[in-house]
Amino acid sequence: MSLRLSGGRKLISPAGDRARPTPSRVRLAVFNMLASRLAGCRWLDLCSGSGVMACEALHHGAAAVVAVEQDRRLAQLVRTNLTAVATAVGPSAGTWQVHGREVLQFLRNPNAADADPSPQAFDLIYCDPPYASGLYAPVADAIGQGNWLSPDGLLLLECASDQLPELANDWDRLDQRRYGGTTLLLLSCRAGCRGDTDSRRP
Repeated sequence: MSLRLSGGRKLISPAGDRARPTPSRVRLAVFNMLASRLAGCRWLDLCSGSGVMACEALHHGAAAVVAVEQDRRLAQLVRTNLTAVATAVGPSAGTWQVHGREVLQFLRNPNAADADPSPQAFDLIYCDPPYASGLYAPVADAIGQGNWLSPDGLLLLECASDQLPELANDWDRLDQRRYGGTTLLLLSCRAGCRGDTDSRRP
C-alpha cells in the first residue's frame, strides 16, 4: 500500500497488517478541521502506527511532535518517516521525538528513561488505537489525570463508526464526523483536567 502525505511526499508503509494507517480522506479532514491551530502547536500522537499523523503534523508546521508506539519495529519506522519529513521541510521544521512504549505506561509515567521533560503540555493530542482495544476511555482518563492538554488543547479520537467509545463526563464532544467505517471525535477537557504552566511533559 502506498502511503503519502497530503503534500504528495511518499512515506514508508508498514509491512503486512502491523498497522492501520489513517485513510487519506480522514487525514485531510483532520488537518482541514485543525488548520488554524497547527502552526507552532505541540502535537502528541498516541498509538502512532506508521507515524503518518505525526508526519502530517510536522509537515503542517507543528513546533513539536511526540509520537508514541509500543511496537518497536513500527516505532523505528516512525523515526524514519519523521526524519524524511523534517529533512524535506528544512531548517524551519519543528522538533520531534518517538517513544517506543505502551501508551498507558507512557501517559502515567512520562519521566521514564527515554523521556525528555519540557515545561509545556500539548495543544493537540491524536489517539488512534486498535479499534477493539478498549483503550479509549483509559487513555482519555490518563490524559485528564496527567494534565497532558494545554488550557485550550483538544483531544481527537479515531474510532470505529459502529463502536463509539464511552468516556467520563470530564470530556465535552465538540464535533463528531463519520467517514464510512471511521469516525472522528473532537473533544475538549473540562476544568480540572487541563495543563498549566507548571505541567512538565515530554
